[in-house]
Amino acid sequence: MARLAQTAGLTDVQQEILSTVRDFVDKEIIPVATELEHRDEYPQQIVDGLKELGLFGLMIPEEYGGLGESLLTYALCVEEIARGWMSVSGIINTHFIVAYMLKQHGTQEQKDHFLPRMAAGDIRGAFSMSEPGLGSDVSAITSKAVKDGDEYVLNGQKMWLTNGGTSSLVAVLVRSDEGHPEGTAPHKSMTTFLVEKEPGFGEVRPGLTIPGKIEKMGYKGVDTTELIMDSLRIPADRVLGGVTGRGFYQMMDGVEVGRVNVAARGCGVAQRAFELGVQYAQQRNTFGKPIAHHQAIQFKLAEMATKVEAAHAMMVNAARKKDSGERNDLEAGMAKYLASEYCKEVVEDAFRIHGGYGFSKEYEIERLYREAPMLLIGEGTAEIQKMIIGRRLLEEYRFQG
Repeated sequence: MARLAQTAGLTDVQQEILSTVRDFVDKEIIPVATELEHRDEYPQQIVDGLKELGLFGLMIPEEYGGLGESLLTYALCVEEIARGWMSVSGIINTHFIVAYMLKQHGTQEQKDHFLPRMAAGDIRGAFSMSEPGLGSDVSAITSKAVKDGDEYVLNGQKMWLTNGGTSSLVAVLVRSDEGHPEGTAPHKSMTTFLVEKEPGFGEVRPGLTIPGKIEKMGYKGVDTTELIMDSLRIPADRVLGGVTGRGFYQMMDGVEVGRVNVAARGCGVAQRAFELGVQYAQQRNTFGKPIAHHQAIQFKLAEMATKVEAAHAMMVNAARKKDSGERNDLEAGMAKYLASEYCKEVVEDAFRIHGGYGFSKEYEIERLYREAPMLLIGEGTAEIQKMIIGRRLLEEYRFQG
């Protein structure tokens, strides 16, 4: 039987890229992922390898030194990387979102300044919307930028930055009332700032502090941090796009492609969980035969494989829709919702197949069981996806009575 989650209609170049990434995952990531994850160790050697492969510039246009590939190619690469270790795909994702926002919304000077070094992996990106009391309500952002001559002064606290410590460029969403009269809708008075900093923790530039890593249940290795701005001064030419008040739309555009990425991560983790489950089921014997020969296990494997295929198909559809230039918030929301939910279910079924051994840190499924829940909340919870899907369906199926 062909491997699950194959994608029809790929070019020779896409197939070659995916083959290279899959080989890298099998040889360089899977053998060391669990050990590094248990130590919560940043996978520097793996990241260096991805840099050599050119994956940090996968979607950056060739004129800036990137590979100029499609969102579909990128999502399929993420699927493969997440199959090896989801944390590594997170390191790539936040970088990709910032590069995408620059490509789509940056001034020419901003593109010329940042994109070539981002394509080479010399600048690593992170982006920041959330705050300690924010949750899913982006309109409740309290961090603020005030104009002061040719600079802006930023104050506030941000939360849940993936790559917060290792990044050297952070796209930060804050309020900016300048030019926006009182009573302006909250989403029209937000601005994205491109904040350059030194990698590391502590005060990484005057007025900007990155505290230590947040301890997490899973999604280890990659650094997740807070960001504290205390009279942080940013030049006006580091407003993304050069105009204030557009930050919400810029971020939502980035998050939309990020949802395709999270769907791809869910697909990759689910694929790995299925692989582990089907392998173990053929090795473990009960009542005189492998448990894979018991009907109850076969039913479970059938359900798992079907969910892997369904999630992959929706992810591919969402990526292709975006690549075509069409609006894809409905498809991205559906793909992210389905893939993350199915990922959780497939991982749990693989965990059940392992029985008591699934609870042991010696087995890879234990790591996946702790990682899958992050996908339920990353780039918007299931409830947020349902709101997006429901609103778009009402637009498409408006009752003409």
